[in-house]
Amino acid sequence: MGISLLFLSFFIGFSSCARPPISSHGGLHSDSPLSFENLRLRNAYTALQAWKRAISSDPLNLTANWLGSNVCSYSGVYCAPAPDDRALKTVAGIDLNHGDIAGNLPEELGLLTDLAVFHINTNSFCGAVPDKFRDLKILFELDLSNNRFAGAFPLVVLDLPSLKFLDLRFNEFKGTVPRELFDKDLDAIFINHNMLTGPLPGNFGNSPVSAMVLADNKFGGCVPSSLGNMAGLEEIILSNNGFRSCLPAGIGRLKNTTVFDVSFNEITGPLPEEIGEMVSLEQLNVAHNKLSGGIPATLCRLPKLKKFIFSDNAFTGEVPDCLKIGEMEDGGNCLPERPGQRSRDQCKPFFLSGPATAAHLDVGKLGTLCFINVKQYMQRQLPN
Repeated sequence: MGISLLFLSFFIGFSSCARPPISSHGGLHSDSPLSFENLRLRNAYTALQAWKRAISSDPLNLTANWLGSNVCSYSGVYCAPAPDDRALKTVAGIDLNHGDIAGNLPEELGLLTDLAVFHINTNSFCGAVPDKFRDLKILFELDLSNNRFAGAFPLVVLDLPSLKFLDLRFNEFKGTVPRELFDKDLDAIFINHNMLTGPLPGNFGNSPVSAMVLADNKFGGCVPSSLGNMAGLEEIILSNNGFRSCLPAGIGRLKNTTVFDVSFNEITGPLPEEIGEMVSLEQLNVAHNKLSGGIPATLCRLPKLKKFIFSDNAFTGEVPDCLKIGEMEDGGNCLPERPGQRSRDQCKPFFLSGPATAAHLDVGKLGTLCFINVKQYMQRQLPN
């Protein structure tokens, strides 16, 4: 399943995460007895009223009509026949996206055991993800993006057996990502723009996702060598994470990948020749790294490649086919006869002379070093 990677803008909101007093919102009406079609709707009422009490600000009044027993009429709440008993109506989805709501998520939300979709992106919810979320056994999509959730990676998501879409981007999660995440049968993982650290675990390549975005964290370390095992991967963005290694040759096995972005890291060495085997590649961004050497000829001949950004590295050679790509950026390199390149003095270390078979090539002043074949760097003309 292809999933479009649309980034949300940074949010603005600094409301308190303290839980408000229970008396701050109404819910139960003692002068009007409540009746429910079934126990599941009663439980949904209990959960939603607890959530309403945990909300400290609702500027768009999205929860203003969360009153009475007809929970299926509440704004942002969607009901459907229960999957195990079609005769029963139950709460199947919640969508409060773009509400600018502040507050936290109470444990009572675990009572919504038939919930399949939970979307609350672009609000100001904070605190932790409730442990009782593990009771949401058929939850398929969880979108908590663009809020103020904090603390360690929410391990409770690992206990959701039906989960396929996980979006935690633009929050304040810290610490390492559990290795179990990459063994989970997910289709999309979006955890970019947090404060997560690495290194990424060795089983990274076990993930069956079609889309993964890990950008703008602090993983560091190596780009996992198991990356090439992700046969179903269509789009991956690993930019701005401080990765310090060569790109693994195994990426040539990513036959279904259309978008590959490792820009704004500290990746060294050459582009592996195997990158020219990524036959579905449409967009490649390796800009702002410490890459060097020549561009593999097979790369720029890929039939679907429409965008190739490799500026601000130390590449010393590119093939004419690269100039034919629809969108191409090559400035800030060491490419002879191309405009906007580094100075002669800056490029001198990357043009080697004399016989050699392999060497450590320092790409960028004491950066991480890679063993590379240097024949491709020999006997090249320095740029003016």
